[in-house]
Amino acid sequence: MSGLEARALPAVAVTGVTGTVGRLTADALADAGVPFRMVARSPERAPHYPGSSVVAASYGDAEAARAALEGVETLFMVSAAEDAERLAQHRSFVDAAADAGVRHIVYTSFFGASPTATFTLARDHAATEGFVRETGIAHTFLRDNLYLDFTENMVGDDDVIRGPADSGRAAMVARADVARVAAVVLQHPHEHRDVTYDLTGPEELTFAEVAETLSRHFGRPISFHDETIDEAYASRRRWEAPPWQYDAWVSTYTAVAAGELAGVTDHVERVTGRRPLSLGEYLRGKEARRG
Repeated sequence: MSGLEARALPAVAVTGVTGTVGRLTADALADAGVPFRMVARSPERAPHYPGSSVVAASYGDAEAARAALEGVETLFMVSAAEDAERLAQHRSFVDAAADAGVRHIVYTSFFGASPTATFTLARDHAATEGFVRETGIAHTFLRDNLYLDFTENMVGDDDVIRGPADSGRAAMVARADVARVAAVVLQHPHEHRDVTYDLTGPEELTFAEVAETLSRHFGRPISFHDETIDEAYASRRRWEAPPWQYDAWVSTYTAVAAGELAGVTDHVERVTGRRPLSLGEYLRGKEARRG
């Protein structure tokens, strides 16, 4: 891509548009009439919006990423899919953004991101935040709690949620609320410069309470079984996966048991002016959209 071509493209870039958070953020920007470019590994799968464009690049391809980000001022960096190489991909993409002259990175991190977090992937998010800080680029970190959207997928074929979460609580957030926050920040980055937001829903729930809410919504009994850690690893062995993936799956629950995902914040409402969705509201809204 030539410098002239890059300058002709919108100065806001959005990644992850073939996934839920990126697409919902793109929807919100389009609704607001904001032009943006989409950076996609598979551009043929990218949605179409008036005034938008799509550029092909992947996180691990530094040369393509640097070219795709030329002329970008504000970048929405959705974390890459879970992969053994994700941290290296993030490092490469952040470096490409710095080389391309990006001025502000909005990154989807994780609640309680820390090098010592119980949830193993939260450590990777902390490292990625560190990569961004090292560049000196202005940033906004969106530390998302567990997604409300995923609770249905935690229910097994026997209508049981299984995991070593004990009675720990998680302040789960809807992907739609994360996207609404991202869209506001991308439109007004100077107001959110070098800020970290802990994005949660309006309630903190145990998995037993999640099961109760799902039971009421679907009209069938769904329960929670508090596994031991050994049971958790054993029950997940039916899926073939590398060791790091088993660790991530199990530590999702042990992080809840440790209290590391508890604590409701007002950050979604503070940024967007609208209260975030509860689990019940999310489920009812999903059902209404289906209808």
